[in-house]
Amino acid sequence: MKNMLSVIMPIYNEAQISIGVERTIGVLENAHIPYELILIDDGSKNDSWNQITDLAKKHDTITAIALSRNFGKEHALCAGLDNASGDCCICIDSDMQHPPEFIPEMYRLWKEEGYEVVEGVKKARIKENPVYRFCAKSFYNILKKIAGIDLQNASDFRLLDKKALEAWRSMPEKETFFRGMSSWIGFRRTQVYFDVAEREIGTSKWSLRNLANLAVNAITSYSSVPLYFATGFGLLFLLFFLIMFIQTLYMKLNGYAQTGFTTIIILQLIIGSILLINIGIIGIYIKKIYEEVKNRPRYIIRRIIKGGSEDGSAE
Repeated sequence: MKNMLSVIMPIYNEAQISIGVERTIGVLENAHIPYELILIDDGSKNDSWNQITDLAKKHDTITAIALSRNFGKEHALCAGLDNASGDCCICIDSDMQHPPEFIPEMYRLWKEEGYEVVEGVKKARIKENPVYRFCAKSFYNILKKIAGIDLQNASDFRLLDKKALEAWRSMPEKETFFRGMSSWIGFRRTQVYFDVAEREIGTSKWSLRNLANLAVNAITSYSSVPLYFATGFGLLFLLFFLIMFIQTLYMKLNGYAQTGFTTIIILQLIIGSILLINIGIIGIYIKKIYEEVKNRPRYIIRRIIKGGSEDGSAE
């Protein structure tokens, strides 16, 4: 089918999935966009898979994918992108915080104006926690400065042309960060601004720990700058110790008493802390190397249903 759009929607422990799916389908059909809708169940513990299979039996444009366990949203997106067969694709959240009403405009920018990447950028968030807002802004500023990637107010809600998708697929790393990877590949791009709405169904699955892990993964995936912190700290303390050595030698030669017990304890604590921080930074990169060399798949598919007919391994 010419100019077909693949819409990718990862799902984990969502309730009333049909609300978002039917809303998205309505927008696509009203805009007369040829499409396939790929729903990925990321190892949900509730009845999400049953809801997804019912929707797949009802709509022949839906492809339902069940992963063998919970791999995380990033890997669920990978499963959807790897199975997309359209001329372009869009990733969208199942909670409808990414308004599907913007899809026709993103599709038009791709089809009529030739943009190969159309990014959905958050214009405003409803009732966002100020602490979370501050942390997110700080993270994006750090990522921009050390990696040169500007993801301020960026989201996973974005359209990729088939060429851009193939470039994304050619990146073999196991620990993925879709937002960063799809920005790194380049291509002719534009932006669409949208307001993030309240969640229509369910609650957020992102804990502070998950967000922190995502931030660390993003920064270490696109920059080696943190590794240079160890060298920087070492040079700084070399200069500091040189000054202390000269001062101590001077006081010794001039016969001044040296108590210095408090100073020694403080220095030991500072040096110990800096060493542990540096070891931790190096450990993060070693862990990433370890994950890559194991060469395990990003995800494992347990079952696929396309338009009501099963294709793949049985449950």
